[in-house]
Amino acid sequence: MKTVMSLAAALVMAAPAMAADLPDLGGKEVVIATENAYPPLQFVDPKSGDAIGWEYDAVAEIAQRINITVVYENTSWDAMIPAVSEAQYDMGMTGITIREDRMEKVDFSQKYLTSQMRMIVAGDEDRFDDAEGFAANADLLAAAQPGTTPFYVTVYDILDGDEANPRIKLFETFGAAIQALRTGDVDLALSDSTAANGYVAASNGGLKIIGEPLGTEDFGFIFPKGSDLVAPINAAIASMEADGTLEALNTKWFLEYKLGQ
Repeated sequence: MKTVMSLAAALVMAAPAMAADLPDLGGKEVVIATENAYPPLQFVDPKSGDAIGWEYDAVAEIAQRINITVVYENTSWDAMIPAVSEAQYDMGMTGITIREDRMEKVDFSQKYLTSQMRMIVAGDEDRFDDAEGFAANADLLAAAQPGTTPFYVTVYDILDGDEANPRIKLFETFGAAIQALRTGDVDLALSDSTAANGYVAASNGGLKIIGEPLGTEDFGFIFPKGSDLVAPINAAIASMEADGTLEALNTKWFLEYKLGQ
């Protein structure tokens, strides 16, 4: 894991005292599954080739506060929840929406971020400007990853509730869906506002966000059912919220960082 300066130590004087009250896991190794496809939460820096982002900084801070050693392994979104549920990994992170159906398979941390679902289109799109306009034009196509929150919002909140609707084109990664949008193979992609803002900012006008938010979602880390990591990581997240570290992360990644610059 890349060594970084503690955000709490650098930005918030109260953090060392807070961290002293947290559990000490004695350097326990924690294997975390990642996808690296959701800027600015987690992605590959186009300049350095390193995996970076909000979640990496947050986990680096958590690791310091509760004394764990983190090992990252990359996997696809489709495989992540099943693999974590089978304890192939100790934890998973990739902007995962906290949902009741997923709670049947994995345990969630407390939320670390709240975001909104947004519609992403080509920068020169003028055929529709909201969900109703997209739904009304049968020639328009939407991109989605199967099993994700954007997929279900597209199916049930924009279209007709048919998960096999031919207007939805499926992609293995969100990055592939965005590329299809940019090349005109599809006309719409949905994402949480964090990833949407990141891709739009990096597109140099090639993409834009339209319409009103289509709902709000909370993100959490996932664990095998009954994991003893949930409580200490929740304690670390709570301390980071209390001392301002989460707010500092939001400022760094959602306001200050510019993808590709």
